[in-house]
Amino acid sequence: MNQPLAYVHPGAKIAKNVVIEPFTTIHNNVEIGEGSWIGSNVTIMEGARIGKNVSIFPGAVISAVPQDKKFNEEETVTIIGDNTTIRECVTINRGTSDRMKTVIGKNCWIMAYCHIAHDCIVGDNCIFSNNSTLAGHITVGDHVVLAGMTAIQQFCMVGSHAFITGGSLVRKDVPPFVKAAREPLSYVGINSIGLRRRGFSTEKIREVQDIYRILYQKNYNNSQAVTIIEAEMEATPERDDILEFIKNSQRGIMKGYFSN
Repeated sequence: MNQPLAYVHPGAKIAKNVVIEPFTTIHNNVEIGEGSWIGSNVTIMEGARIGKNVSIFPGAVISAVPQDKKFNEEETVTIIGDNTTIRECVTINRGTSDRMKTVIGKNCWIMAYCHIAHDCIVGDNCIFSNNSTLAGHITVGDHVVLAGMTAIQQFCMVGSHAFITGGSLVRKDVPPFVKAAREPLSYVGINSIGLRRRGFSTEKIREVQDIYRILYQKNYNNSQAVTIIEAEMEATPERDDILEFIKNSQRGIMKGYFSN
């Protein structure tokens, strides 16, 4: 396709109804799905796989090589899900040999100046507010909200439906359904407002609260709390998500606000 004042490499695969604004550069080995809009002064580099109805605003750089000295020119990709919006000056790097890809899910909203490093996997329906930064190899669940200027250390995990308050430094894993705040980052309750907005019933929210009371407010260590939750709480998808997250945590989960 011939876009005035934009450069599109002949090897790029661009759907017919994609809009590409002037002064944008699209490299070889790029795919962009139907209905997407690429604003002015965007750079989309090799390995980008952009879905349908994606909006990318001026200044964004998608699928640049990783900021990782171990990177050895592997053929890796950056995948952007359908209906995702990427605002001004966002940078998203492609994967390395660790995961071979960086992934942003569907229906996400990545606000201005966010950085998402190599090998991050981000779920669907996430909102990252301005200047949020993800180091490499981070896994983020669905419906996660990062308030502005959140910084997440490499290899951390953030569970689905979590909310992390602005200016937070995330050094430990953040379990599903919680609100995280303070320094060092701590559990300050469950994300009840977010859960209600997404259709969770009062009973389901109470169940999640009861699980986290055992984990964070009864002075048990994590192993003791997991044993009690498994024994006393009925098996549900939410309970099992929380238990699986804790068991799979490599960095350890963040502390409760009663912890020293």
